[in-house]
Amino acid sequence: MRARHLAVAVCLLGLLCVPAHAETRDISRDTLPANDGWAAAAGGTTGGATADDAHVHTVTDRAGLVRALDGGSDTPKIIKIAGTIDANTDDDGNRLDCTDYATDGYSLKKYLAAYDPRTWGSAKPSGPQEEARQASAARQADRVELAVGSNTTIVGLGGPGNAAVLKGASLQLKDADNVIVRNLDLRDAYDCFPVWQPNTGGLGDWKTAYDNIWLRGATHIWIDHVTLSDKGHPDDREPTYFGRNYLRHDGLLDITNASDLVTVSWSRFAGHDKAMLIGNSDSATSDRGKLRVTLHHNEFTSVVQRAPRVRFGQVHLYNNRYAVPDGTPFRYSLGVGTESALYAENNAFTTPGHVEAADLVKSWNGTALHQSGTLFNGYPVDLLAIHNAYNSAGERDLTADVGWRPTLHTKIDSAVRADREVARGAGAGRIP
Repeated sequence: MRARHLAVAVCLLGLLCVPAHAETRDISRDTLPANDGWAAAAGGTTGGATADDAHVHTVTDRAGLVRALDGGSDTPKIIKIAGTIDANTDDDGNRLDCTDYATDGYSLKKYLAAYDPRTWGSAKPSGPQEEARQASAARQADRVELAVGSNTTIVGLGGPGNAAVLKGASLQLKDADNVIVRNLDLRDAYDCFPVWQPNTGGLGDWKTAYDNIWLRGATHIWIDHVTLSDKGHPDDREPTYFGRNYLRHDGLLDITNASDLVTVSWSRFAGHDKAMLIGNSDSATSDRGKLRVTLHHNEFTSVVQRAPRVRFGQVHLYNNRYAVPDGTPFRYSLGVGTESALYAENNAFTTPGHVEAADLVKSWNGTALHQSGTLFNGYPVDLLAIHNAYNSAGERDLTADVGWRPTLHTKIDSAVRADREVARGAGAGRIP
C-alpha cells in the first residue's frame, strides 16, 4: 500500500500561506505481506495488529515506553514512538551517564590498573574491581535492556528528516513470537562498562554487552525500515587500552539461540564494527533447523564485518546494498559459518580500491554459498569462484550446493536496480 500524502495550505488574507504537516497513513496495524521472506511462513507475522484500543499507546519518553511494553507481556499491543526517547534516563526523565551507574568504588582508572596484562597476566579478571564493574553494569542494564513480548508492534512516527529515535536502548526479544519493529532509528546502545577478556583472539579484547536489537529464541519477527547505528559515540573514536580498541557497542542486530522465521527488510545498518550475527556458537547444535532468516533490500554502509556472519541457518540474502566508503575499515561482509547455508542473489557491493572482491566472503568453518547476480563496483562477479581461488590460509573451499532453494520472497530485481532503490528507500522515515 502506498502512502497518501495530503498537502494543505492555509492562506491568510491571500498574503501568508502556512503549509500543514503532511499526513501519512497509519502503519501500526500493518502485517507482513504474504511470501515476504521466512517470517511469512507457518501463519505469517501480524505483530500487535489485533490489539484493542486500550493497548494502543503513543509514547514520548522511557517511562511511557516501559509501561507500554508491560514487562514483555504477550498481550497484543501497538506502541507508537514519537520524537526521541533516551533509555539512559531515570523515572523522571533526567539524563543518566556512566558515572550515575558506577557503584561499589568502580572506576575505569582503577580497573585498568588492576587488570593490566603486564602485571595481572592472562587470567580472567576477578576481585573487587571486576565485582564493582559487574554491579555497575547491572545498574545500567536495568535501564537500557527493554523486554519485548509476543504479539507486539513497535513503530516510529515520522517521515523523512524527522524519524522517531530510540537512543541507548537494547530491545530484547527473548522467546517472543510474532513481533514487528518498523520505521524506527535505533542508535548508540552504549556500554559504560566493557569487560577485559585476556584470552580472546590471542591478544585479548574488550567485550561489550548490548545489541540494538537482540533476538533469542524469537520466532515470526519482521524488522522493516529501521536504521541501526552507533551514532553519537562511534567506536573508532574510543581510546585504546591494553593495545585494543575500547569498544562500547556489540551487535546492531543479533539473531541467536534458535530464533527462527525472521524477515529483515528495507533497513539501514551504518557506522559499526560487527553488524549482524546469526547463530552465536559453533557448538549450539540445537540451532539446527532454525535460524531461517531473509534479508532483502537492506543497506550495509561503513560496516566492518558480519553483514551477516551465519551459523547453521538457511539465510536468503537478495537485493541488498553494501557500501564501503573510502577511508573506512573493512574486514568482510558475508561470513559462512558452521553448517550454514547462504543463498545470495542480486546483491551489489561498492568499495574503494584497497577492498577486493576476494575480501567480501570469509569462510568460518562453513562451506555452502549459492550466489548469483552479484555486482562488485558495477561489474558482475562470482563470489564463490573468487573465494576458492584466493581464499586465505585455513579457510575452506565453498560449494554452491546449499541444500535448499528459497520460495518465500518478493520480486527479485537486478542488482543494479536494487542498489539504486535501496540507497534512496532503506531506513527509518522512508516507508512509502
